[in-house]
Amino acid sequence: MNDPAWRAIGAGMTVLAYAALCASVYWRQRRLRADNARAAAALAGGDTGQQALVLFASQTGNAETLAWKTARWLHERGTPSRLMPLNDADAETLRRAGSAYFIASTYGEGDAPDGASVFAERVMGGAVADLSSLRYAVLALGDRQYANFCAFGRALDEWLHAKGARRQSERIEVDNGDAVQLAAWQAHCSGSNAEAVAEAPVSAPQPWRLVRRTLLNEGSAGGPIFELAFTPADGSAAHWESGDTAQITLDSDPGRPREYSIASIAADGEMQFLVRQERHPDGTLGAASGLLTSTLPIGDTATFRIRPHRGFRLGGNADRPLILIGNGTGLAGLRSHLRARAARGRRENWLVFGERNARCDFLCRDEIASWQQGGVLGRVDMVFSRDQEEALYVQHRLLQAHEQVSQWIASGAAIYVCGSLNGMASGVDAALRQILGTAVMGELSAADRYRRDVY
Repeated sequence: MNDPAWRAIGAGMTVLAYAALCASVYWRQRRLRADNARAAAALAGGDTGQQALVLFASQTGNAETLAWKTARWLHERGTPSRLMPLNDADAETLRRAGSAYFIASTYGEGDAPDGASVFAERVMGGAVADLSSLRYAVLALGDRQYANFCAFGRALDEWLHAKGARRQSERIEVDNGDAVQLAAWQAHCSGSNAEAVAEAPVSAPQPWRLVRRTLLNEGSAGGPIFELAFTPADGSAAHWESGDTAQITLDSDPGRPREYSIASIAADGEMQFLVRQERHPDGTLGAASGLLTSTLPIGDTATFRIRPHRGFRLGGNADRPLILIGNGTGLAGLRSHLRARAARGRRENWLVFGERNARCDFLCRDEIASWQQGGVLGRVDMVFSRDQEEALYVQHRLLQAHEQVSQWIASGAAIYVCGSLNGMASGVDAALRQILGTAVMGELSAADRYRRDVY
């Protein structure tokens, strides 16, 4: 066949492929719109004129997750609600609402997050005369390490009040997912007692003896990662659940405890961590990571408090299939869950884990292999970003396995994500939303089937 004929065939195939792509996008968007409509209807369950608005201003997805939970708590109290990104609201929307619940994160050094930038510019920065018909509450999310803690949430609250809106309660400010303040918000939304829903406080400080320190990634292009093992210095038994964390407070910085995911279960008799050694540009080691990975001698003690992390425990997901996703030292929180699952004989587990190179960075290789051989891990996807010409990350692997992800979720699976917020967790969240749709992700969050421990 001559060249023009081949070119004609090639052009025809290109047109057909493009048409198929367009059709796929069309039907996917149609399905997502239907999913969103069903989710909104399920949460509302009443006359739209009597619905409470739940508005979220999100940068990384945490505010949106809390918005779905807020809608669920309101629904359980008998208050129908309607979820909306803050950027989709205007002054007239607020005036018609009657009541509204704002969940607002802050970006960088006090800016509005991307999910509220349009609202901040056009509505808060515009000429809004009167919002006296609105009763509202604000949950402000932030991090006290930044100078302008909860700055956007504060600005939003003050703007609403200045426009005549009436506070249902005083603004609640949350530092890094503080459980006590989140419990207060849940109590306000559900009408329950804050003490009844509050997360258990951290344990009393207890000395733990370092019994083992093992380098896990010798030769790695990244910072050294050590497995650390501690036992109670006084010989007493300690209790925690998989997913919990431990805090260490340094004498040099008593106002800022460092927190690490516990990589073992209490039945192991050791509290284990996976800690990456941090090194500053001037060559000095990070205060906490340097102590744990280098300067604390074997046999000496460090003082820890155990913090129950109910937002990352197995809880009601203990008997569900699990998709466990993480990178780097985020394997710690996932490993504790896998050990708990192995102890209970639960086999429906899928691990998706990423690091740099398989040769140096395959953390806990032998333990993962034993879980595979024993059937604890039904599926494992190890993703090493630098082992091929084009970087590949865990979110890319999820997209490649989109059909299986959908099947696991349809069979009732829960998703646990542990590791770095920037890059991994945000990329995973975007991939999951592309695979499952925003409405399904919202439903998973509201049902506590999408849990994250990210930093």
